[in-house]
Amino acid sequence: MSTSDTQPHPRRVLSSGFTLAVIVGGIIGLGILRTPGEVATVVPDPLMFVSLWVFGGLFILLSTGVVAELVGMTPRSGGTYALVRRAYGPFPGFVIGWVDWLTFVADIAFKAVVVTEFAAMLIPAVGQWQTPLAIMISSVFAALQLRSIALSAKIQQIAAAALALIVVGFTVALVFAESAVSSGTALVPHAAHGLSAWSLVVASIIYTYDGWYYAAYFSGEIKGGSGAVARACIKGTVIVILLYVFLVTALAWKVPLASLAGKELALASALEMVVSPLASTVVLVAAIIMLLAYQNLLYMTTPRIIQALAVDGLAVSRAGEISKGGNPIFAVLLSWGFSVFLIMIGGFEFLLYLSVFFYLYLYVLLIAGVIILRSRQPDADRPYRAWGHPWSTYTCLFGWILISLFQVGVEIDTAAYAAIFVAISWPVYRVIVRSGSNYKIKNPKG
Repeated sequence: MSTSDTQPHPRRVLSSGFTLAVIVGGIIGLGILRTPGEVATVVPDPLMFVSLWVFGGLFILLSTGVVAELVGMTPRSGGTYALVRRAYGPFPGFVIGWVDWLTFVADIAFKAVVVTEFAAMLIPAVGQWQTPLAIMISSVFAALQLRSIALSAKIQQIAAAALALIVVGFTVALVFAESAVSSGTALVPHAAHGLSAWSLVVASIIYTYDGWYYAAYFSGEIKGGSGAVARACIKGTVIVILLYVFLVTALAWKVPLASLAGKELALASALEMVVSPLASTVVLVAAIIMLLAYQNLLYMTTPRIIQALAVDGLAVSRAGEISKGGNPIFAVLLSWGFSVFLIMIGGFEFLLYLSVFFYLYLYVLLIAGVIILRSRQPDADRPYRAWGHPWSTYTCLFGWILISLFQVGVEIDTAAYAAIFVAISWPVYRVIVRSGSNYKIKNPKG
């Protein structure tokens, strides 16, 4: 790739429709197929079951409304790296940026492998070709990025519409199905109680709503600027909350929740009970579609993390180049190469565990960042302002701190690894800064 074929910064070519597609496609995933079974293990009461999804959605919506202020203040692509850097400076941004990139690449590898596992359930012969097939899946979506951002954006819009229709279809199927009859004995074997069980329920529901901030990875490329991105985050989140609440309401109405407790794909089990024994096959196909749609989104977002790092002198400089097609080609190739490596060695589990820890504390950082910038930069341009600040902001901050503390108690080993990662990052960061070629690090602008 010649220098004439690249540009230092992306152009604003992405539409508002794409922005909504990123948010809807980022949130809707396997979580809604399996999480109801985890929640039903602790909460077999239908009213409480639905209420938890409603309150979880409202908490996420309130958090989205707060963090959207920071999104609106950050008119550049790069996602959580750009947001954390905007609020805290280069080093925290460096840590979050590299963790984000590594875990996104791990997710690419993981999702590709899971696609092959689901495909093997449908076609057993696929089982002996899982690794080559996973590599092929990753390679196909990487290749799409080498063409142009316009093609990937169109695929994402189609994929998001398909995901929304899948959720609506499952809801309608449940609504018009005959109710399953409870045996009256299903509650006993699956009962789960205690603080750890409830913390798992809360974390599971919250995680199912995760992904609303994916639009921030494209903030520098979306027409209308970062303010439009912030407002789209709210709209997309509302859409998915409504879809989820309607689905779990239909689920709790038609199926004894205790019968779903502990089920790997709870929605498949529910549809088998009240619709058809073939429903599990339909859900497996839907799961594969969800995973493939997410592959496209991951290959759009992941390279933009390392591209933003490279622009700021925190990654190999060539990764910062944008092609005339609108994608960071070298960053795409780096992400693809590492994903293939992880597929072959099976080394993505640890990175995914690490991401869970950082994901929770990331929300704490982002919400606290809104408070910090309100104090330090009261006159800064804010195309979007947080709802009900400061009470909404402090409510969200308290909630995320509480959830994070629960998670640390459950995943103490992962928390220790995360602390080690941060400690190692500091001397690495200092070496990069002292290299003499990182003026932008020492003089950050937004």
